[in-house]
Amino acid sequence: MARRADPLSAVNHALQAQSLIPDVIKETGFVPTTLFSVTYPVRGEVTLGDTVTKEETADEPEVTITPMTGPNPNDIAPVDESTRYTLVLTDPDAPSGAEPIYRQFRHWVITGLQQSPASTSQTAPPFAMKTRPSTCPYRAPGPRPGSGLHRYTFVLFREPADFSGVPEGAVEYGSELEQRRSWNAVDFGKQYGMTLVGASFFLVTSE
Repeated sequence: MARRADPLSAVNHALQAQSLIPDVIKETGFVPTTLFSVTYPVRGEVTLGDTVTKEETADEPEVTITPMTGPNPNDIAPVDESTRYTLVLTDPDAPSGAEPIYRQFRHWVITGLQQSPASTSQTAPPFAMKTRPSTCPYRAPGPRPGSGLHRYTFVLFREPADFSGVPEGAVEYGSELEQRRSWNAVDFGKQYGMTLVGASFFLVTSE
């Protein structure tokens, strides 16, 4: 019987196969400790490496967060229902993969995500609770025509216990196109003492 693939290692392999390690995440040995998925109103769930259209990702998605059990060397405290996360969506291929002079383009920053409570009805979607408004409002993928393949990358951080949100005036509040350019997701997390715990991506081909 074939051995079942480790889903956490599979994330690492997929990130390396698309060169998102090191284009977004510099740690070549990065292995997530938390799995998550995003669900769009039109497309439904988007999983690791899916190819989607601009229309399918036009609206802000819901997020499902699944911390994995077992030893977690990145974390300083056990995960519980009070644990909060920050999710970002970034495009390292702006304006194109051939000339990514605006790497990375910030599409979304939302802090204060919490796992769906264990007591939630089995019939209810297990989406994470959004306890704060988006710091940087969701901007749908919109690659320029002729700019080739874009690797839209979600990066998930675990917030420190004393984190109360991105302070007013931080660059992450800039929502205009020019304000979103040339940003670094991992550096952002480090700035606020967050722990990188997960990553995923989807692909969009420009028309």
